[in-house]
Amino acid sequence: MKLRQRARGDDPEINLISMIDVLLVLLIFFMISTTFQHGSRIRVELPRASDVPAAGLRDPLVITITANGSYLVNGRELVNENPRTLRAALAKAAGAQRGPLLIRADGRTTHQSVVTAMDVAGQLGFARLDIATTHEGAAR
Repeated sequence: MKLRQRARGDDPEINLISMIDVLLVLLIFFMISTTFQHGSRIRVELPRASDVPAAGLRDPLVITITANGSYLVNGRELVNENPRTLRAALAKAAGAQRGPLLIRADGRTTHQSVVTAMDVAGQLGFARLDIATTHEGAAR
């Protein structure tokens, strides 16, 4: 029995171009269909506060922040929204004692206005800051 020998020029080869095309299509498919977990979807359980206000040594100093970002210190409106004006008004209203400070901010005010009030209070040495809230079921 005589077996025919193959010629050396007829080596089998694998077509890599088709395989690369298929891999690229799969890569694009997985990139499009992959969902990433967003930080805003993370469920965070916030701490709860009691309904009974803590008994303080004196009435708290109140900073009210309106929806447009203007400040009121103990019900007196400031002439502008400048942090230096707020600092002077807080220093005058507090005197030498740095008791509790209550921040009452409108729900539509900017976050920056609240942070500015907290920053000014911290610079003046207020160690206890409270933020006023309402219950969800409370009438508006």
